[in-house]
Amino acid sequence: MTVWDKSRMPSRHVTIGPSRAPHRSYYYAMGMTEEEIAQPLVGVATCWNEAAPCNIALSRQAQSVKKGVAAAFGSPREFTTITVTDGIAMGHQGMKSSLASRDAIADTVELTMRGHCYDALVGLAGCDKSLPGMMMAMLRLNVPSVFMYGGSILPGTFKGKDVTVVDVFEAVGQHAAGNMSDEDLHELECVACPSAGACGGQFTANTMATVSEAIGLALPNSAGAPAPYEDRDRWAVESGKAVMELLKKNIRPRDIVTLKSLENAAIIVGATGGSTNAALHLPAMAHEAGIKFTLQDVADIMRRTPYIADLKPGGKYVAFDVFKVGGIPVIVRALLDAGLLHGDCLTVTGKSLAENHRDVIFPKDQDVIHPVSNAISKTGGVVGLKGNLAPDGAIVKIAGMTELRFEGTALCFDCEEDAFAAVDARAYKAGDVIVIRYEGPKGGPGMREMLSTTAAIYGQGMGGEVALITDGRFSGATRGFCIGHVGPEAAVGGPIALLKNGDRIVIDAALGTIDMLVPEEEIAARRAAWKPRGTDYNAGALWKYAQLVGPAHQGAVTHPGGAAETHVYADI
Repeated sequence: MTVWDKSRMPSRHVTIGPSRAPHRSYYYAMGMTEEEIAQPLVGVATCWNEAAPCNIALSRQAQSVKKGVAAAFGSPREFTTITVTDGIAMGHQGMKSSLASRDAIADTVELTMRGHCYDALVGLAGCDKSLPGMMMAMLRLNVPSVFMYGGSILPGTFKGKDVTVVDVFEAVGQHAAGNMSDEDLHELECVACPSAGACGGQFTANTMATVSEAIGLALPNSAGAPAPYEDRDRWAVESGKAVMELLKKNIRPRDIVTLKSLENAAIIVGATGGSTNAALHLPAMAHEAGIKFTLQDVADIMRRTPYIADLKPGGKYVAFDVFKVGGIPVIVRALLDAGLLHGDCLTVTGKSLAENHRDVIFPKDQDVIHPVSNAISKTGGVVGLKGNLAPDGAIVKIAGMTELRFEGTALCFDCEEDAFAAVDARAYKAGDVIVIRYEGPKGGPGMREMLSTTAAIYGQGMGGEVALITDGRFSGATRGFCIGHVGPEAAVGGPIALLKNGDRIVIDAALGTIDMLVPEEEIAARRAAWKPRGTDYNAGALWKYAQLVGPAHQGAVTHPGGAAETHVYADI
């Protein structure tokens, strides 16, 4: 039995002294003993639900976390929050809920922790927005915390090849073009997702899982095993034990997430050809800690980072292949060996990033992860763009691309549905720059992803013939010349709102530029004539989101962040 001094812990407000007898009576009602009530109360938060395979294994893993907490003389208190799953929300109005769910997750975890005065937090998440949302909550609360990823899905097999859900999205385009039969499309959809877990490539979920280890909020190698593997339960137990050690040592998330560790996170995203959504989520996480770290900061780091992991959608392999050759620690080891990471950053082990990976051996006879000396390319997998079309910046994933310049003619749509209908009808041509606007954080509202549209274009065999730009987002599974996060967004009168069909646009990912070739006096005249547009979301959660959300280049955040704090929850 460990005797804990709770005089500075939040749970003293609900467990200590005669005045808290009513509060303790509730804990007795749930079967807790006096000893358990006297121990630290540890929130075990999951995004478990039956919405998608990404989340279905989280409840199982939470039970193992609770065993680890209890073994280290803490009292686990399990609770759940929401998730919106992009694969099912994609391609319709439901996708407006996706990015908003990130902030709702952070808010609901905060409210639960505050309301019940929990002393520490273990957070489990498995979907694109739930990973950053959970880590944002940890940074906002600043109680000792450990993050754990729910794990990747196993790859499916179709006609002898590994496939992911992206192959199904692209098959929709092939089917529409007459290049895939009804029978093949049905067979593919039945085998593409064979297990629990998040989408298998280096899409947003696996990108942010990679970040969780590199930034130091997750135990090394805890993100690697696929969701169905029982090895995940061992890591869950260890995560529960680890949070109790952090509580003893009073090591908090803001001791771990610093400007240097955020730079480490951006480096590993670039090195793995990760999702452009990292340029939203890393600034949002930094914001919670009161650190300024913008889309441009992320993009600048990723531009100078060599691309070393050959992962889908730009490459050949999926997260399961990374696991089989040693997991994320191998990527970290390669980057440490090249002097590209800040090895002295603190992590949830209580040790530095370099100390955690000292004994990792880089595996030979594999081509999933390359040493930096033999990088796939010298430039990172994601780059930022700026110009008169995006003064606040934009972002594009270039992993797997050979042609980095595109000049074409604007073909403008004021919502994703209209753009998809045009693509489905083949009402576009080679050389077009398909513009999808009024889909930004405020204008959508919710900054939808456009995977249905981009995948359909690739399925039609036109991926290299057109470019797409949007003030919304592109899925981490998107590939090709797809530029997202264009800012300022159309809803606030950004230049993307002023484009007209036929305008020439030049995108140069090598130079980092995106420009509309329209005379300044003509741009000024269009700006003077521009009028704001309304949306159909004039009540409810998305209305509230639109009132609060800030620009994409600052993370699309919804509150003033750590810089405005006068107190931190952990110190109540």
